[in-house]
Amino acid sequence: MESMIAAAGFGDILDKVKAGERLTFADGVRLYKSNEILALGFLANLVRERKNGDRAYFIYNQHVNYSNICTNLCKFCAFGKAKDSDQAYEMSVEEVKAKIRERLAEPISEVHVVGGIHPDLPYSYYLEMLRGIKEVRPEIHIQAFTCVEIAHLAELAGKSVAATLEELVAAGLGSIPGGGAEVFSPRIRQRTCEKKLSGEGWLEVAKTAHRLGLKSNATMLYGHIETLEERVEHLDQLRAAQDETGGFLTFIPLAFHPRNTELANLSRTTGLDDLKNIAVSRLYLDNFPHIKGYWVMIGPKLAQVALSFGADDMDGTVKEERITRMAGGETSGIMADTELVRLIREAGRRPVERDTLYNVIKEY
Repeated sequence: MESMIAAAGFGDILDKVKAGERLTFADGVRLYKSNEILALGFLANLVRERKNGDRAYFIYNQHVNYSNICTNLCKFCAFGKAKDSDQAYEMSVEEVKAKIRERLAEPISEVHVVGGIHPDLPYSYYLEMLRGIKEVRPEIHIQAFTCVEIAHLAELAGKSVAATLEELVAAGLGSIPGGGAEVFSPRIRQRTCEKKLSGEGWLEVAKTAHRLGLKSNATMLYGHIETLEERVEHLDQLRAAQDETGGFLTFIPLAFHPRNTELANLSRTTGLDDLKNIAVSRLYLDNFPHIKGYWVMIGPKLAQVALSFGADDMDGTVKEERITRMAGGETSGIMADTELVRLIREAGRRPVERDTLYNVIKEY
């Protein structure tokens, strides 16, 4: 294999990986520009196995997208709708509680809650929703509200982000998902999501959460109009933030789905690009414990392959995830835990059911 790495021009990268030495910005760009996918996968797998052995994690979770009404209306998003759209919806707290009640018989360990930047819902709604979920299922871990949503809630509350987070935690918030990061580049945000919280703002919310003891995830939406350099800049800023606070658990590369968006003229990502983003992120984000091959975005088959290209997590059972489906995602909205176990085993990995914070629930 080392001869293959040398032939691909990555001998120096291999030396750095073996020595545990941090990759440079130029290294990251060079990896992205290469189509030597097997060499990339081999390098990423070295890091993946050093950090996580042959374990591949999944979670028994439930998604609740409480509303798609949003004032940002980003060009790459098919989920967010104007308030007067015939596709707009919002759930009452009682409807959210009913969703949780529907699946009480299942061994769900996490409820994942995200929605749009709603112009009218009061701050009290979000606190009541968290309390309502805990009322129905007291033991559940709630991973809720992207950094963009939290900045919005702080504005609604008229409080600092830190004070708002403390109130949300008191109401039941357990951790923060990674959405809303998109690509941090100001150029990209100006052209695709000019109303959205800035990249710097997203990072500051995440770091504030970490300082309060909350864990969070991070994402990057790739495959639209960003350059390879902008991808590496994004990873670089995440790595620097993790050096500072250590609060990120997982990085999740999100493949852009163009259907029903304002960027519908663009093509979907290829399998090669999907695997490359997982491999490069595993190599570059040396201080992130986990990299996710999110099956909802890239499909179960490619997520299975990704377990040998740097990913050590496939996410979970999900059900009713609307964001990707509204952008033309073709995967089913739910996957049985038995199917996740089968996919992981066939990939030659050891299935491990985890909770949100990566405590082991069951090893297979």
